[in-house]
Amino acid sequence: MLSQSHFLSLDPRSRAFLHTNYRTCCSSSLSSSPSSTLALTNSRRILSMTTTRSTISDGVDAVTSVEHSGSELDRFANVATKLADAAGDVIRKYFRKKFDIVDKEDLSPVTIADRAAEEAMISIIRASLPSHAIYGEENGWQCTEKSADYVWVLDPIDGTKSFITGKPVFGTLIALLHRGKPILGVIDQPILRERWVGITGRTTTLNGEEISTRNCPKLSQAYLYTTSPHLFSGDAVVAFARVRDKVKVPLYGCDCYAYALLASGHVDLVVESGLKPYDFLSLIPVIEGAGGVITDWKGNELSWVASSTSKPTSFNVVAAGNRQLHQQAVDCLEWE
Repeated sequence: MLSQSHFLSLDPRSRAFLHTNYRTCCSSSLSSSPSSTLALTNSRRILSMTTTRSTISDGVDAVTSVEHSGSELDRFANVATKLADAAGDVIRKYFRKKFDIVDKEDLSPVTIADRAAEEAMISIIRASLPSHAIYGEENGWQCTEKSADYVWVLDPIDGTKSFITGKPVFGTLIALLHRGKPILGVIDQPILRERWVGITGRTTTLNGEEISTRNCPKLSQAYLYTTSPHLFSGDAVVAFARVRDKVKVPLYGCDCYAYALLASGHVDLVVESGLKPYDFLSLIPVIEGAGGVITDWKGNELSWVASSTSKPTSFNVVAAGNRQLHQQAVDCLEWE
């Protein structure tokens, strides 16, 4: 049964949708006969499902069923909270301190903080949810099986360059996939102690308070973020420039924090190239739960199935505060 707490966690339009359909099914089922009570009971069963929001063509939120109960999602969210807490404890110890910096094979930097934070999260998942698999940026696939229904995808420090230069716009990214689909996402900024949590079927929160994107109808009015213009290459340089030249203000240097700001309604658009799955999977529930849209540059859904043989390939990502602005950005990118 859809509990009161889960009903209230929905956005107003979803609640209205449920309420209207509930009244309709009740009124059509009830009569003055002794069977009225049974009819009411049967009508209530229509609401015996976990809910999630999906946006249809006219922009109105619809309610569809998913496979997870509220208590199940709450349990996963509690584990995610412990993961973010543990990673934050590690990261704060090293922030603006002296430590060794090692270049990985792809020349991206890694520090003792990255590795220790990921190890701390892995230990909690193994103790709390031993049947779940793990895919971490630093340690890869962590499971005795070759695949699993549930996979935690971890990026202990998204924005290591910001971290090592003392700029607190990096974040810990935590995603839980169920059969390849992200059902939970966390963006945690441990220095500022800001935590965005997105859960399928619920409104995204920042430190426990519900948030939403803002409505920006035109590219010409949009504030755009990307981590760095130097991260684009080849045709992506030209594609990004087309969007950059049409927005009101292009801004740089926020890593995952830009997506968090978008979810909170402070910026309108984020366009990036070459992101790995652990860079974006956690962002999907956060942005969608706040009313935004996030896809690849062609407008396709972002997804990645993690397994023992999976390779973290690169994706081009565009996120917007609303569907209208997102479509304008995709059209402007002209990505083939």
